Amino acid sequence: MSRKAANDLRRTIQGMLPRGTGSRSSGSNNSGGGFAGVGLMGTLLGIGVVGYLGFNTCLFNVQGGHRAVKFTRIGGVVDKVYEEGTHFLVPWFEYPILYDVRAKPRNIASLTGTKDLQMVNITVRVLSRPYVPALPQIYQNLGTDYDERVLPSIVNEILKSVVAQFNANQLLAQREKVSRLIKDDLVRRAQQFNIVVDDVSMTHVNFSPEFMASVEAKQIAQQEAQQASYVVDRARQEKQSVIVRAEGEAKSAELIGQAVKSNPGFVQLRRIETAREIAAIVSQGTNKVYVDASTLLLNVNET
Repeated sequence: MSRKAANDLRRTIQGMLPRGTGSRSSGSNNSGGGFAGVGLMGTLLGIGVVGYLGFNTCLFNVQGGHRAVKFTRIGGVVDKVYEEGTHFLVPWFEYPILYDVRAKPRNIASLTGTKDLQMVNITVRVLSRPYVPALPQIYQNLGTDYDERVLPSIVNEILKSVVAQFNANQLLAQREKVSRLIKDDLVRRAQQFNIVVDDVSMTHVNFSPEFMASVEAKQIAQQEAQQASYVVDRARQEKQSVIVRAEGEAKSAELIGQAVKSNPGFVQLRRIETAREIAAIVSQGTNKVYVDASTLLLNVNET
């Protein structure tokens, strides 16, 4: 190949390459090409960052145990519930509203009156969650703090209506029945606000100090009455035992008298039995005792 052809080929290849990638023969051309390459890379990097940020603002995530509804500046709340995962939106025109749809416990106390006009302070534990298909309506009507707006008022209403059906003593004796009635009424009432009530239980039932003092006094009076009844029954039984014992002694004396009249030897037999008892007692003593037949009642020949 001739020198001229080689020069032409080199110029053709340099013309096809980007500016600044030519030979190193010229220092000024090499410096200008380096600045141009750095500017190109910065531009591409900036475009990439802007594209990433722009794409990222078009996404929103719904975590586990949550649901989302979308609000648009044109049409308002979209009638659609977004499940867990990543979803698209139009920046500035749309934004998501997240809801925790897991069951949450809440303790609510209420001071109410019983059927016999006794004041009682009842605390119930309510386990509730939102009804997922109705989340758009919940946001439009109640907002995100739906439980704070609804539960305290309806729980107080139901507690007052149910407790007013029972006396104070019945609240203690029929606690399970009262709790079941409260749960049934609360489930039906919460459904009107698209709230699902999973469980309701009474945790505390506190009466006024006056009522507790009266209950204690009543228990003491009942115990004293039972004790008095026991004393009366015991006295009656002792009286009956005395009567029975007296009747037995009288009957025994009557029989003894009849035996003496019909058989004079009965008295002598009793003397012998008594003498045997006296002799047994004297023989067990440590002292020596001398007794005659008269002392031992053995003078059976005497009449």
